[in-house]
Amino acid sequence: MYILRRLDSVPPESFQNQIRQLVIDHVGELSSVAISADNALYPLYQYGVGLEVHQYLQAMDGTRGLAVELLLALDAEAPDQLLGFALALPAQDNPQACVLAFMAVGASHRRQGVGCGLLGDVQSRYECVELNAFAAQVPWFEERGMQVVAARGPQVLMSSTGQASGALVGRLDIAPIYQTVEVRQIHAYLLKQQGEEAMIEAERLRDERLDQLGLQAQACVRQRRLVH
Repeated sequence: MYILRRLDSVPPESFQNQIRQLVIDHVGELSSVAISADNALYPLYQYGVGLEVHQYLQAMDGTRGLAVELLLALDAEAPDQLLGFALALPAQDNPQACVLAFMAVGASHRRQGVGCGLLGDVQSRYECVELNAFAAQVPWFEERGMQVVAARGPQVLMSSTGQASGALVGRLDIAPIYQTVEVRQIHAYLLKQQGEEAMIEAERLRDERLDQLGLQAQACVRQRRLVH
């Protein structure tokens, strides 16, 4: 069993650490480039996406002008243990709209209704919930009331209303994250460890996978339009 806890301020360090671990463990699903675990660049994205989520958590102190909402799924018998989380960005110009930016559930607690509960809580409070999903994830979200709207790069834009809200949603500029000293150090370490050829190949494989995901996203949208 689990309980849901909604936070509107920076979470305690213990929860931040558990969220960071969930991101590291599931970065392939959470990163918009769907980096695969066998790609040499994987550690780079583990750090980068982890830092991105961390900065959204820090933005909950209100100093960055961003609206951020955090929902935690906790073990009912040990409420200091995190089972999953959802991070939503409420629209700045529409109180009925939000973007579900990140959602993850620990591998040992999948298929126990945790993801359903997290998504359902957000849907219960916002008329229009938007999110980006890879084509393989689309059926799960469709079963829970989300509808395909359009292909968006390697992902599919989905909405609980079946159309884009057009609402103004504040987001972090993530480009500087991948230009930090730490990221450059990780890249330099990987370059030394793997060699230049392996790193170039890793980038090629990442880009090839992105192209494939883009085609899958477009096919997914076309299929839905034929059905409807």
